[in-house]
This record gives sequence, structure tokens and C-alpha cells, in this order.
Amino acid sequence: MSKKLKYGIIGCGGIAEGKHMPSIKKLNDVEMAAFCDIIPEKAEKASKEYGGLKSKVFTDYQELLKEDLDAVCVLTPNCSHSEISVAALKAGKHVMCEKPMAKNYKEAQAMLAARDASGKLLTIGYQSRYRADSRYLKAECDNGSLGEIYFAKATALRRRAVPTWGVFLDEEKQGGGPLIDIGTHALDLTLFMMNNYEPAYAVGTVYHKLNKDKDTGNAWGDWDPAKFTVEDSAFGFIVMKNNATIILQSSWALNTTEGREAVTTLCGTKAGADMPRSGQLIINGIKNGRQYVLQPDFKAGGVAFYGAAEESEADTEARIFAEAIQGNGKLYVLPEQAAVVTKILEGIYISAKTGKPYYFED
Repeated sequence: MSKKLKYGIIGCGGIAEGKHMPSIKKLNDVEMAAFCDIIPEKAEKASKEYGGLKSKVFTDYQELLKEDLDAVCVLTPNCSHSEISVAALKAGKHVMCEKPMAKNYKEAQAMLAARDASGKLLTIGYQSRYRADSRYLKAECDNGSLGEIYFAKATALRRRAVPTWGVFLDEEKQGGGPLIDIGTHALDLTLFMMNNYEPAYAVGTVYHKLNKDKDTGNAWGDWDPAKFTVEDSAFGFIVMKNNATIILQSSWALNTTEGREAVTTLCGTKAGADMPRSGQLIINGIKNGRQYVLQPDFKAGGVAFYGAAEESEADTEARIFAEAIQGNGKLYVLPEQAAVVTKILEGIYISAKTGKPYYFED
């Protein structure tokens, strides 16, 4: 029986408790040996619930990195993703970093450089790729069923679901609001389906229209207008080097009934695809001179993804990372791809600020 992998958890807040730690705990060949959070009570709680008798607790991630660990999960606010990931890679650890990869492209490039220098693995937490609808659509795209995909919409819209906890509303720590938080999932999914990572330019608009509202009807209670320093909505128009067009829509609070998150619409020369909701997929095209619509039933089972059809997206993400470390498979989310997502998001923010198109350099 192979030796268990030892993980360190850096950041023991909501995303750690809600996604990563429960999924890692299900892996028989991984143990969480170290926990770090600037709030010691959070690290101690995580250690008791997910660690073993010998697991250690830290408030300084640099001290955690001195431990004999195979990998770390970087689950902190966006502002520290790059700093901590680079330090972990330099310390000889494999890294799973939560999305987005970084606040800006320069920080993402630093992570890639550290990965290259260390020879360790680096991946980013874009779990939407592991959904059944996403896997089905990716197979259709890869086998050419849609033809050349030249128009797409990446959508992440909420009517009233502004996260009011943690640092989500803090622009300095997060680098932005819904665009960098949930828009990043929709854009990642879209670029992944198109297999197109060469943007030419982007035009962006960013809005602070509802930040000051007080009677909000928000799913998680009223937000504090004084702390809501990020945008409430952001939209982007992206043209790729091959002239394909992507429209990106993101909002935490928008007066619309079209609540759709982490979904994509693709239009190709042979067929098109729509995700009405996460977990749903409709493919359309022409056959024998007639329009057709295909709607796969994802409740009826199907081909297992790497042998585990019953897993949640978070479970699959955790397992594939562990298997890649052990040399039993490849990463499904490449940091080079995630870096382009960050690059485009930054371009949208800059365009919105300057009022001009942002042209990407090679």
C-alpha cells in the first residue's frame, strides 16, 4: 500500500469547509496534516474535524511550509493566492489554488514561473468543468460536433445573492466583485469548451448601481453599503485572435429573473449548445434538412469520468489532483489556461476604468 500524501490547508474559511476539506477527507490515500489560518480558532476547528491526532495548527503559512508536506491547498482571499502559491512551490510542495488564479495577470505569471522552476504541480479550483453537462459538452466540442465555435456567451447572473461574509465585498483583498468571483467560472468554462486561449482585445463595463441599497431582498441578508466596495455587476465583450466573440455577463445583484451561474452558450458552424442552468444542456443543429434539439438526461447515469460517475465536482477535483501527484493521471485544469482567464478579467476591468478597448499583448 502506497504512502499517504500529506496535505497542508492554508485558509480554513468557507471555501475550505464547504468544498475542499470534506472532499479531501474522502480520499483514502491523503491525510490533512497541517492547518493554517490567521484566525487561530478556524485552524483549530479544522484540525479537530479533518485532521488526525498529529495534525498541526499554524497562523503563519511560512511556518506551515516548513513541514514535511506533499501538497498544500491555497484557500485564502484572492490578494494572497499568488504570494502563497509561489512560496509553496519554492518550498517543494504541489499546489491546489482556489479560483481565480490571481488578482491580475502579473501575479499569475509569477505562479507559472514558480511552477516551472520547482517542477511541482499547480492547478486551479475550477470545479465547474467536472459537472456532467460540462463533460458531455466538452466531448462534443472535442469531436468536432459543433464545428468552429465563433460566438459564445459566458453567464454568471444572480438576481439577489451578494455574499455578505468574509472579504467578498473588499476590493483590495479580492480584486473585484462578481466578475472575478463567479464570472471567472463562466469564462473558464467557455474558453475550455472553445479550446481558445488567445484573446485580442476586450471592452468592459463595470457597475456600482445597487451597492448603496439598504432594503435589498438579498438571499444572505442585507449587505453593508459602507463595505460594498466592489462592483455589483460587470460585463465584457471579448474578441479572440481568430475573430471569435465572447460576451461575458456577471452580477451578484441584477434586476432580472434570469438567474444563471457558471454556464455557457456556444454557437458553431455545425451546431450550437446552451446550458439553461448548471447541470442542464441543450444541443441544437440541422440534420436531414430539419432543425433538431438534443437534451441529454444527466439523471440516467452515463460514462464514468475517470471511473467515478457518482462523485460530486468537488470530489472529482480533489481526487484528480491527488492522482496527478501520485503519477496516476494528469491535471484537468492547467494553470496556463487559468492564467488566460485572469488576463481577460483584468483586461475587462482596465477597459471599464479607461473607457477604451484593452488590447492584449502576447
